[in-house]
Formats: sequence, C-alpha cells, structure tokens
Amino acid sequence: MREDGSIGVGVLGLGVIGSQVARVLLDQTERLAHQVGAPVVLRRAVDIDTAKLQASGLPGHLLTTDAADVVNSPEVDVVVELIGGVHPAMDLLTTALSQGKHAVTANKELMAKQGPELIELAEQNGVHLLYEASVGGGIPIIGPLKKDLLANEITSIYAIINGTTNYIVTKMSREGLDFDSALRQAQAAGFAESDPTNDIEGFDPAYKLAILASLAFHTRVRAEDVYREGISRLAPQDFQYADELGYAIKLLAIARCDDDVLSLRVHPALVPYEHLLARVDGVFNAIEIEGDLVGQVLFHGQGAGPLPTSSAVVGDTVEIARGIVSRSGSVRPGNFSREVSISPMEELTTSYYARLTVADHAGVLANITKVLGDLSISIASIIQKNADPTVRTAEIVITTHPAQERAVQEAFHQMEQIDVVKEVGSLIRVENWS
Repeated sequence: MREDGSIGVGVLGLGVIGSQVARVLLDQTERLAHQVGAPVVLRRAVDIDTAKLQASGLPGHLLTTDAADVVNSPEVDVVVELIGGVHPAMDLLTTALSQGKHAVTANKELMAKQGPELIELAEQNGVHLLYEASVGGGIPIIGPLKKDLLANEITSIYAIINGTTNYIVTKMSREGLDFDSALRQAQAAGFAESDPTNDIEGFDPAYKLAILASLAFHTRVRAEDVYREGISRLAPQDFQYADELGYAIKLLAIARCDDDVLSLRVHPALVPYEHLLARVDGVFNAIEIEGDLVGQVLFHGQGAGPLPTSSAVVGDTVEIARGIVSRSGSVRPGNFSREVSISPMEELTTSYYARLTVADHAGVLANITKVLGDLSISIASIIQKNADPTVRTAEIVITTHPAQERAVQEAFHQMEQIDVVKEVGSLIRVENWS
C-alpha cells in the first residue's frame, strides 16, 4: 500500500482483455475502493504495440512500451499479466514476484507449463499469485478448488473448457456444417483466431486441464502429461449418427484419479443427451467436479471474452488488494506434493464409436468382425449407412462395449490394411459416466 493509502496496479498487455481490465480499474474506482477499503489505482499499462496503446483510450501518462516501467515501478503493488505465452511473461512475473509484488495472470499456457515454479516463488516472497481467469474466463473454478472444495477427495473432472471448439461443434451439430465451414463462421464471429491451432487441436484445453488437475489432485501436472486430440477430423455425418444413437459430440477435457493413478486426456467424445454437458452449446463452458463429500457439482458460464475474463482478473486484483489492506499476508496456494503416476493413454478402457467407408459387397462385415474379435473387442452395434451404388461403397458405424485403447487402436490400424476398408473416417471415445 502506498503512503497515500492507495494500492497501485500495473497492467502488462493491452489487447482486448488488458484494455478491458484497465478500463474497469479506471471507470469503477469508487466501487472498487468501497469493496477493498482503499483506492485501487491504475498506475501503468504497457504494450509493445503502439497501435494498441493508442486504441486503448487510456490517459497517455499511464502508457509505456517498456515492461520494466511496470514491474520495477515503486508505485505498482500488483502486476496484472495479460501478455499470453511463456516468454516474456515468465521473466516479467519472476521479476515482479521476486521484488515482493503481488501478481494476477490469465495466462493458461504459462500456468500449465511453469505454474508450480511461479507459485513457489510467490510463496517464498510472501505474496499472492492469483490466476482465476486462466481456466474458465468468468467461471469461478480456481477459487473453489483452492478453498470451497478443499475438504473433498476429488475423483474426477469432466469439462468443456474451450469456447471456440464448442461453438464449432455446436454449428456442425445444429446446422450440418462441415468442419471448415464451421471454423470460418467462428472466425467471422470473432470466436476463433486467424491461426486457430491452439483451440482446434486441443492445446488450449490441455493447458487448462493441467491447471485444474494440479489443484484438484494436489500434484504437479504439466501440459505434456495430458493426452490430446483435436476436432479437425470430425465430419457432419458423425454428428448425425451420434444423434441417432442418443449422443452429442463435445471436445472434453477429462481427469480421473484412482489410487494415485492419474488419467488426463483431451479429445472429442460422445456424451449421452441425458448428461448436462451434452447441452452446453455455443461459446459456453462447463466444468463438472466430483468429490467424495459434495458429489457432482457443475460450474457453467461464458469461458472467454473480454467481459467475463476481465471479471475474473479484476476479482483476483480486488482479493489481493483486500489482503494488502487487512495485512493478512499471503494465502497458501495449495499443496502440490502428492505423488501420482500418469496412466498411459493406451491403458484407457472405455467404449468407442467408429465410422468406416467400406466396399459395398458380401464378406465385408465378416472381415471387420474378425479383426475385432481377434483382439477381444466386443461389438455393441454395427449399422450400414449411406450406401453409394455408383462407386459401390457404404459407411459402417460401429459401437463397442468397453475395450482397451491399445486393442482398439491396433484393430483399426489392421482394418486400414484390409482392401475392402476404404477409410477409417472417425474413431471417437464414448463417455457414459458408469
């Protein structure tokens, strides 16, 4: 706290989120001061892009292109990092925390890759590092895992935590669009970046799942621990056939812990319509946590965008400011000392949906069922769809009873070598919560 009784804030990064956060700090000074018990004052804001500085509309005396002006300023008590990526964000936060400054970040990639180190550094220096906005935007989930759900032994996380991909799969489901068309609509609507790789290939939800799993299971989970598949191979007919079977298709982030063995995965999944996650559409996110005391709880809301994300960032800033005013010191960030092993993906056991294009003549099903039978994979259903008499092909939709991932992958690899199988179009896991 300054000699004048105020708490100074510096913002790193004036993109869409950073500009919104800075504007809230300037426009809501009276309300924030009432909540904190002291003025919360924006002292500096930085971006290397001068165009963003001008577009922010902030007073010129607050603006700089040099991040050192923020992290080294004696007027700044709380550094808000909204740059994204690992570098230079890691170096800047390390400097700020080492100088005894508190920090807030919305940077999921940084927290997934370097979060444990930054949390430990904050604790060593007796300051806060808060990161609510790094996972669910405006959905409060980090705080509940650190406090409200702490008495629980968490057993599972099932989450839709990427608004871009959820928008795309909703468009494909409702309007029958192919992937490329749905992606273009997401980009036109501002929900997808010009380079959408982080979203559509599952990197973004993998970062977020690593953060959630670290908190939920009290261990150090890295992004590279998470198995990852994206949505780019999904086709309109997959949504049609899933619907006929009673399922929606969602990009799920899943973490389960059984006897100190942790399973972590992000991939498309068939979700039964009776489950609440099947009805989370558009850019909305949802996170289902199961604990031994609380049972299943669902957090739902807008997971991205300047308003929801700035809500979480400013909320973290206010929490830190209250701690400064009350002189309560730093709150322990959580215990990450639990030793667990990461279960290899090939050991997963679940049910599967597969769509194959095959030659439309006798003996095809016998070839397919032999491969599955030889690998002890039990068929739940096998249906012929969309025969094309002009080229004499048909689509076959197969669902299995629970089987091991290793065996299923081997089975469909073998099928690709069979002359009568023209293509293995999709192989999607089925989640039944049983």
